[in-house]
Amino acid sequence: MSELPQNASAGTPFPRTEDEDARLMLRVAAGDARAMRPLVEKWQKPLINFFCRSVNSVHTAEDLAQTTFVKIYRAAGTYEAKAKFSSWLFLVARSVLISNFRKESLRPADATDPAELRAVSEEDDALRLRDLEAAFAVAVKSLPENHRTAILLLRQQEFSYEEIAVAMGASLQTVKTWIFRARRELREKLADFLEK
Repeated sequence: MSELPQNASAGTPFPRTEDEDARLMLRVAAGDARAMRPLVEKWQKPLINFFCRSVNSVHTAEDLAQTTFVKIYRAAGTYEAKAKFSSWLFLVARSVLISNFRKESLRPADATDPAELRAVSEEDDALRLRDLEAAFAVAVKSLPENHRTAILLLRQQEFSYEEIAVAMGASLQTVKTWIFRARRELREKLADFLEK
């Protein structure tokens, strides 16, 4: 019989929680590998979008998302449902992203295909909107990593400031500062483009 997660009592194998994802992750931690599938299905696209804004390559973003799922599966035994599952997931994703940046900084720079510079958008038909997407992607990529991650979690994943603080392992005040600075920098970088 598999051992129960640390936060599970003998009477209830999985604690009552509003977070269905946390319950699924606790099942994975208890040895139910099938519980991983709904997590991947739900979070694959949000993770790819998160990574795509930072690496500007759909292929690399897909690889990083896959790496994140492998890491959370391997770390399932250490998972505790103390915070929302999504906060823990993006904490792991941020770690994967930072590792990727470190690895990439050791490689010589290569030419980037311009087609990969814009994020995937299902309804993006207008040329101006595509140009704005491309300009935004370049502007976001140029932000310091903490600012970029904080603003993407806020806007793209719709995390609260408190959830971002948990996901990034930072204080609430630090997160507020990062987001304020990210917004200011993005306004400055996109000012000329937006005035057209």
